[in-house]
Amino acid sequence: MVAVRRIITVARPADAVAAYLADFARTEEWDPGTVSCTRTDDGPVGVGARWRNVSRFRGRTTELSYRLVRHDPGRLVFVGENRTVTATDDITVTADGPGTVVDYRATLEFKGLARLAAPFLRAEFERLADGVAERLPEVLAARSPRG
Repeated sequence: MVAVRRIITVARPADAVAAYLADFARTEEWDPGTVSCTRTDDGPVGVGARWRNVSRFRGRTTELSYRLVRHDPGRLVFVGENRTVTATDDITVTADGPGTVVDYRATLEFKGLARLAAPFLRAEFERLADGVAERLPEVLAARSPRG
């Protein structure tokens, strides 16, 4: 298993940040590993919503099917799976004055023989988490005041 965590301060209200992050398709904008992410079902974003995420990692692309498993005020949990990994993105959003603190935790549990590679992949996942911490405040700052 590989787990990374970043505490990210953003200059946007917590409700706007939580609403933005609830649509996992937006990972294309703030996650440097995401190539594409598209919603695969219809309706409002809520528990059970699903996305197809294509990511690039170490020069290769991989596809995961994500679902939103927790959608509480201030907390979002997404779980993505394919045959080699289960990825969990656990995001907590807390108001901090006029801004917001985002506690971003990503956990990857490898399956089968892929488990053997986990210790060697930690540095790459740390680098990707650094990219999230850098890009998310920039992306949110560029959004309109309402969204």
